[in-house]
Amino acid sequence: MNRIFTSVAALCVAFPVLAGPADGVVELEVLPGWRTETGTHIAGLQITLAPGWKTYWRVPGDGGIPPRFAWDGSQNMNEIGFHWPVPEVHHINSMRSIGYEGIVVIPMEVTLDDASEPARMTGQVQIGVCEEICVPVTLPIDAVLAPDGRRDPAIVAALVDRPQTANEANVGAVTCAIAPISDGLQITARIAMPAIGSNEEVVIETGDQQVWVSEPKTQREGNVLVAQSDMIHVNGGGFAVNRSEMRITVFAGNQAVDIQGCSAG
Repeated sequence: MNRIFTSVAALCVAFPVLAGPADGVVELEVLPGWRTETGTHIAGLQITLAPGWKTYWRVPGDGGIPPRFAWDGSQNMNEIGFHWPVPEVHHINSMRSIGYEGIVVIPMEVTLDDASEPARMTGQVQIGVCEEICVPVTLPIDAVLAPDGRRDPAIVAALVDRPQTANEANVGAVTCAIAPISDGLQITARIAMPAIGSNEEVVIETGDQQVWVSEPKTQREGNVLVAQSDMIHVNGGGFAVNRSEMRITVFAGNQAVDIQGCSAG
């Protein structure tokens, strides 16, 4: 369990802050967006950070704080899917962090109960913001998503700035071999894909937020990228993983590839 102390410590030393536009660190705005032909609604969360401050991607790395969302009080909203733009990967003091700086728009696709009616998006988001230290910041959300909304260029640009799919990146077979270790499981992913750049980075997600996954050790074997991580449940107990729910993201430079699921290896 020592391997997860760094992440836990980062959360323990942080303290909650209720932030608004006046604090000069971070501002949050809901871009109301538009209805799609399929009846969903595309909106955006625009996060504006003060110079020198950063926030995190859905998987922040061992040095970061993951974003958390609550939608209490929302109306005519069934499900929300996030289309995360490609983040930046940094290594500071031997710890990896993955996130954004400046202004970032995170597109959201909302499934509605009634596509002909307005939706009310209310709740709050907790994000980590960092300069020299990292703190979780809680920001309120309150917006109306009208059925006659218009396409927003900022949301469209964020949708374009997305990872490639496995097909677009010419990814072949993806296998995940899973073996027991003393305090959890070890996964070895083998990804048949052309290199997308030098210094490729890999993030492995299990689909279970209660399972910590270490930063993978990666290497190239010709046209196969190999990534190996340890997986430990936060309560220290046993757990199972579903290979179909595994999500593997490969980063290099300003590019990323999003791979859904893997087979037994």
